[in-house]
Amino acid sequence: MQCAVVGAGAWGTALADMLACNGHAVRIWALEPGVARAINDRRENPVFLPGFRLAESLEASTDHQRVLAGAQLVVFATPSQHLREIVQQGFQHLPTGAVLVVASKGIEQGTLSLMSDVVAEEARGHAVVAISGPTFASEVAARQPTAIVAASADSDAAVLTQDVLSSTTFRVYTHDDLIGVELGGSLKNVMAVATGIVEGLGLGNNSRAALITRGLAEMTRLGVALGARASTFAGLAGIGDLVLTCTGILSRNRAVGVEIGQGKTLEAALAGKPTVAEGVTTTKSALALAERERVEMPIVATVYRVLFEGHSPHRAIPELMERGLRPEQDA
Repeated sequence: MQCAVVGAGAWGTALADMLACNGHAVRIWALEPGVARAINDRRENPVFLPGFRLAESLEASTDHQRVLAGAQLVVFATPSQHLREIVQQGFQHLPTGAVLVVASKGIEQGTLSLMSDVVAEEARGHAVVAISGPTFASEVAARQPTAIVAASADSDAAVLTQDVLSSTTFRVYTHDDLIGVELGGSLKNVMAVATGIVEGLGLGNNSRAALITRGLAEMTRLGVALGARASTFAGLAGIGDLVLTCTGILSRNRAVGVEIGQGKTLEAALAGKPTVAEGVTTTKSALALAERERVEMPIVATVYRVLFEGHSPHRAIPELMERGLRPEQDA
C-alpha cells in the first residue's frame, strides 16, 4: 500500500520506518530540510530519532504534494498545536478515499478539539482513525514488542489501519470509542508532568502510585462527561499509556516535571530540548475542557498552577492531600 507519514519527529519516523519494513511504499514529510536530507542520504534521523538505521525504501521530502501523491493511508504525527495548520497545507493534495490516521496526542487550545476532530474538520470526506497506546518511539524503532489501539467510528478504516500497521512486534487492536482513546492519550501527558514533579520533590513510590491512580480517575471522569466509556480507560490507551508515560525514563513529560520539582522554572525545563513535551500545552486545554464540562480535576488544576502561575510544588502536594475527604468511586 502507498502510505504517507506527515511529521518526521521521533514518533512519525518510527511509524514510517515500521510501515516501510512491513512492505509498504512510504514517504515521510519533514518540516526541516536537514532532517529530510539525512533520512534520504544517511538513512537516519539524527535530530529526533538518532541511532537507528531506517529502511532503504523510505523517502523523505518537505513537499506535501510529493509525499501525499497516491497515498491510500496518511498518518499525521505532528505536534498537536500545529496539526490543523499542517492538515490545511496538505489538504488539496490528499487523494480521494485516503484513510487518515492521527498519531498526534493532545487537545487543541482555543477550540478544545481532539486531534481526530481537527483532522475531520480540515479534511472532510475522509475516514479518520486515532492510534494510541503505550509507545516510546525508540522502543518501536528497536522492534520491541508493543501494543496499541486504532479507534474510529468507521470500523473498516480501523481494520485497515490495524492490518497495515501490525507486525510481529507491533500488535494493533481495533476500538470504537474514539473519544476515550484520544483523551487517554492526551491527558496521560499531564499526569506524567505531575508524576515527574512528585519525583523531583524526592517523594517515593507511595506518592507516585497514588497520583497515577487518582490521575486515572480524573481522566475517566472527564471522558465519561464527554461521552466516552469508562472501560476504555482501563485499556491500552488509558492505564497502559498512563503507566508508561508516568514511570518510563524515556518520557519527555515526566522529565520536564522532574526538573520543575527540583526547582527549575518551566522555561528552563523546556530550554534546549528538540522534542515537544505535549503535557505542558495539554494542561491548559485540559483544564479549560474540565471547566467547560464542570468536571473536577484537581491534579490537572494543580499542575496548571505550578506550570503557569508560579505555585510552589512543595505547597501543591500537601494541598492535594488536605482536600475534603470523599469516597474513592464517583457516585
